[in-house]
Amino acid sequence: MCTIDVRNERNLSMLMDFYELTMSNGYFQEGLKDNIVYFDVFYRKNPDGGGFAIAAGLEQIVDYIKNLRFTKENIDFLRNKKIFSEEFLNYLLNFKFTGSIYAIPEGTPVFPNEPILTVKAKAIEAQLLETMILVTINHQSLIATKANRVVRAAKGRDVLEFGARRCQGYDGAIYGARAAYIGGVCGSATTIADEIFGVPAIGTMAHSWVQLFGDEYKAFETYARTYPDSCVLLVDTYNILRSGLPNAIKVAKEVLEPMGKRLKGIRLDSGDMSYLSKKCRQMLDAAGLNDCKITVSNSLDEYIITELLNQGAEINSFGVGERLVTAKSEPVFGGVYKLVAVEENGDIVPRIKISENPEKMTNPGFKQIWRLYDNTTNVAIADVITLYDEVIDDTKPYTIFDPVHTWKKKRVTDFVAKKLQIPVFVDGECVYDSPSLEDIRKYCAEQLETLWNEIKRFSYPHQYYVDLSKNLWDCKNELIEKYSMK
Repeated sequence: MCTIDVRNERNLSMLMDFYELTMSNGYFQEGLKDNIVYFDVFYRKNPDGGGFAIAAGLEQIVDYIKNLRFTKENIDFLRNKKIFSEEFLNYLLNFKFTGSIYAIPEGTPVFPNEPILTVKAKAIEAQLLETMILVTINHQSLIATKANRVVRAAKGRDVLEFGARRCQGYDGAIYGARAAYIGGVCGSATTIADEIFGVPAIGTMAHSWVQLFGDEYKAFETYARTYPDSCVLLVDTYNILRSGLPNAIKVAKEVLEPMGKRLKGIRLDSGDMSYLSKKCRQMLDAAGLNDCKITVSNSLDEYIITELLNQGAEINSFGVGERLVTAKSEPVFGGVYKLVAVEENGDIVPRIKISENPEKMTNPGFKQIWRLYDNTTNVAIADVITLYDEVIDDTKPYTIFDPVHTWKKKRVTDFVAKKLQIPVFVDGECVYDSPSLEDIRKYCAEQLETLWNEIKRFSYPHQYYVDLSKNLWDCKNELIEKYSMK
C-alpha cells in the first residue's frame, strides 16, 4: 500500500471557521490560552432514519494534528486582516498541539449523543481543531454508514463504489472511497483510493469504448484479447438482448474459449434491471456460460437493491455510485463539537448547553462511554455514558435506565463492560497506531455482528439503549436547574 496522504502535500492548517481564530485571539488577550477545556464530538440523529452509524475518519484527524503548523504565509495573511494581535500571531507561528484526545475506533457502530471523540487541551488548541475534526468525522462517518446500508441490502453480493464523478470535489471522492470500504464495499472505481489507501481499484469499460469502435462486436473482441483473464463487457450501449448480450456470448465462444479463457461477466447500466438480469441469465446459461457474473449499475441505493432482490433479479454484484458516495438521501451527518467541561483550580467543572429544543441539550462533563455485552451471546445490550472517573463493575448486577423516562429500568447481569474510547494523543504525543484499512473494515464487520438484527432494519429500527449513569444524570439535572433559573 502507498503511504502517501494527499493532505500532506498541502497545508490545511487554515481549514477552519474564521471564528476559531477570532475566539482564540480573544482567549489569548484575556489570558485564557492555557486554560484546560474539554470538547465532545457527537451527533444527534442517525442518517436515513437508521438504527446506528459507523465511526470513521480518525486516521485523517491524527494526520492533520501531527502536521498542524502555521507558516509565515499563513501568518502574513492573518496579519493583513488587521484584527489579530502580534502576540497571538507569534503564538500561532510556534503552535504545537499539546493536549489529549480520546476517540472511538474507526469502524465501531455508534449511536446519537455518544462522544465519538473527546478533546482535552488548552483553550486555543482545542478551539482551532473544531472545523477539521468535524468535516472529517461528519463526511467519512456518513459515507461509511450509507455504504453499510447498501452492502447489507445486497445480502452477501459484492458492492462496488462507482461514484467519484458525482462527488462534491476530489476529496469527497478519495475519502468517500475510503469510508465506503470501511462500510463494507469490495472496491472502488477511484484509482487514487487504491494508491493511497489500498481500496481495490476495479473497472472495465465505458460506453465510449463501444462507441469509438462503431462496431459492438469489434469493441468486445478487442477488449477480450486485451484482457482475457478479466473480461467483463458492458452490454447496454445499443440493445441488451438483441445486440449487446449476443455479441458478448459470441466473443466468449469465438475469442475467449479458444484461448482457454472464460467470460468473467457482463454489466447492465440501464433499463429494467430485474427483467433484464433474468433474461440475460437465461441466455448465458443456455450458452453454457453459467459462471458468467451479472453486474448492474445506474443510480442504485439500498432501497432499489432490496426491491430488485425481492423480485428475484439474477444479479451477482452491484456498482453503486452517487447515491452512496454522496449519501444523496441524507447528505449531512450532523456531528457537533461542544464544550462540556473546564478546569478550575485543578477541578474538572462540567458545562452544559441548554436549549429550547430538548434534542440540542448537551450531556455535561468529562465522560467515558461503556458498551455492555451479554456474556453468553456477545450481543451488545446497551451503552452507558458515565463521568470519567466512574467504573462499571461487570462482576455485579448493574441497573440501566432511560435518561428521559427514568422509570424505565433494566437490571443487567452476566455481562462484560468495555470502554469504547481509546487514547489517541496524550499530552501532545500520539499514542495511537492506526490499523490498516483492511483491519478497520474487518473490525467493522465484526462489531456489526454484535448488534441485534432489529437495530439494523432500514425502516423503524429498534432503538438501541444509550443511557447515562446515575452520577452523570444527577450532574446534568443539577446544571439544568441552575441555569434554567437564570
